[in-house]
Amino acid sequence: MAAEPVAVRQPSVALDYFELTKPSVMVLLLVTMVGAMVWAENGIPPLWLLGAALLGMGLTSGGASAINHALDRDLDVRMERTRRRPVAAGRIAPRPAILYGIVLSVLGILVLVFLTGQPLAALMALIGNLFYVFVYTIWLKRRTPQNIVIGGAAGAMPPLVGWAAVTGEIGWPALIMFGVIFLWTPPHFWALAIVKFDDYADAGVPMLPNVAGIRSTTLQMIVYTIILILFSLLPLPLAWVGVTGEVLGPLYGVLALVLGLRFLQFTLRLHRADGDIDIARETFRFSLLYLAGIFFAMALDRVLLG
Repeated sequence: MAAEPVAVRQPSVALDYFELTKPSVMVLLLVTMVGAMVWAENGIPPLWLLGAALLGMGLTSGGASAINHALDRDLDVRMERTRRRPVAAGRIAPRPAILYGIVLSVLGILVLVFLTGQPLAALMALIGNLFYVFVYTIWLKRRTPQNIVIGGAAGAMPPLVGWAAVTGEIGWPALIMFGVIFLWTPPHFWALAIVKFDDYADAGVPMLPNVAGIRSTTLQMIVYTIILILFSLLPLPLAWVGVTGEVLGPLYGVLALVLGLRFLQFTLRLHRADGDIDIARETFRFSLLYLAGIFFAMALDRVLLG
């Protein structure tokens, strides 16, 4: 039997609708998109283009998140972490939340089409939006412990959007950035799933720690992190063999390696500690720093050495 919505102090309606867009998630997505745009431009893109891309991607991301709030309300109300969200707590009804999400999504796509002038960027954003709503939220999340592995493709779309906004195409660097986020997502989210093990058990969501156990999960986190480190360094050997002129230099290489090894250290500690909650929480927090840091490293390399 589902738990009753939690009664909480009524915040402003505007703040509730803002919360529906998952602003903290949106910021991280936009950071990765900006990193891709700086790499594609080999420096700072024109501010009008940067602003248009940020607005369009932000609206599209926020729209998908609002729909997710509505569709996941029955799960959210059972979890301590999410039960105070606007729809789960009953402050916003599901139908207005979905309508709001659709409106934001449509506006975001229109902004990307008409303000950036790059329909391919809009298409990439639309694919990410639909993948998050239909593939991850509706299909995968409730059915398989690989939900976040496959569903991570939705969060990996912003670099494709950013690259297309600057160049009008999808180059190999954009695919590498997509791969970095795709490989980063499992160890990042499984760390949170360990912290919120009981929450996911109560909600009946088949997260990997609940299905395969903590030990198996932390081992898979190590494997993913090692592959992530190697994949994140691909721009260096590809540049050395002359694959393309769109290269990243040693500044990026050093920063990516340092960040990656530190991330690996966290996952190894978590494995040795049999999924200690405090270490899992530290691992999750560092994973956020890792992703922001590696895209900052890409941008810094291009601004300073481009």
